[in-house]
Amino acid sequence: MAVTQTPHVGSRAETINLRATRKQKTLIDQAAEALGRSRTDFMLDTICREAESVLLDRRYFSLSEEAFHKFTTMLDKPPKENSKLRRLLETKAPWER
Repeated sequence: MAVTQTPHVGSRAETINLRATRKQKTLIDQAAEALGRSRTDFMLDTICREAESVLLDRRYFSLSEEAFHKFTTMLDKPPKENSKLRRLLETKAPWER
């Protein structure tokens, strides 16, 4: 099954080829149909969402020495007073009430 990747500017110009079992294809088709989407749109949305999650979840990143100094300086500063956040942190969870 060929799937095209959606560029940010509009037309789909790239092709992604996938091999799947009949069971996987059926499952994907059922899910796409349940949402009223095409298989391609369903797969692209799902794959891109997962790709973004993977990239946002990365724990390792590198910074220049200057950027690292700025970053650690910001982390070391005490947080600004925020009454809404304080109220949230002081509110007991529903299961603790």
